[in-house]
Amino acid sequence: MSEASDGRRGALPPGVSRSTELRVALREHGYLADEGLSTAIFLALKLGRPLFLEGEAGVGKTEVAKVLSRILDTPLIRLQCYEGIDVNQAVYEWDYARQLLHIRTAEALGATGDRERFEDELYTREFLVSRPLLQALEHRGESPPVLLIDEVDRADDEFEAFLLEIL
Repeated sequence: MSEASDGRRGALPPGVSRSTELRVALREHGYLADEGLSTAIFLALKLGRPLFLEGEAGVGKTEVAKVLSRILDTPLIRLQCYEGIDVNQAVYEWDYARQLLHIRTAEALGATGDRERFEDELYTREFLVSRPLLQALEHRGESPPVLLIDEVDRADDEFEAFLLEIL
């Protein structure tokens, strides 16, 4: 069902229409959430908005994403942030080894006659490696994937600004 056909903005798990029901579903999947957290998760799902969780290591932030992906029966896509991460590592990269192999094969077969067309072939989807953000944006399923962006605080300010813009 699309948003237009059912009037919903976000994606709630089947049988969940209130935050108390979501809290029960979380518990059934092994995650104990207090009322505040279950309400925040419910609203994020209902409104189709990102959920930002912060806290000390080991309090269960990552586990929330894992449990939500199971409850929603949708993939969990993880972007691990670190110092020096850039847009290419988060969105996409070109498969240079495959491009080079394509060039060598075409040269060996003598198939590089129309140079401009041949060079255009090198920058098609066939040679693109999707990274977590592109995977999440291109996902084609009933409900969107759970995108876990872990340890954002380790990324540079420029990358954080990029994430804010794209999200």
